[in-house]
Amino acid sequence: MTTEPTLVQIFGAGAVQDSASLTIQKAALTAVGLTASSNNSAESLLIALLLVAKENLTPENHDINLDQSVTITNGVIPSFVARGTSQIQYRQDTFTVAVEKPEGLIVIDPDDY
Repeated sequence: MTTEPTLVQIFGAGAVQDSASLTIQKAALTAVGLTASSNNSAESLLIALLLVAKENLTPENHDINLDQSVTITNGVIPSFVARGTSQIQYRQDTFTVAVEKPEGLIVIDPDDY
């Protein structure tokens, strides 16, 4: 029997929710490289969450678990992009987040997953 991935599998140890909030422990994000502090940037937290979720939302797990609707994979080989007026080179890494639901309306509704 398979079930949807759990909060802990997606958001790390100590993740809990109630009707008003979702609580994610920064300590659970340190395993993927986050240095937890009182002023982490929103982007660093998002990347840490993607990396933690990617550990369980794999295509392999998706293939064996029909209740898993989301997969996260690394994109293609990193590329380089020039940004700003000085054309500074930045390494660009990508993630692919794929969501699936039974055929129906063509809109992404969080309640469907």
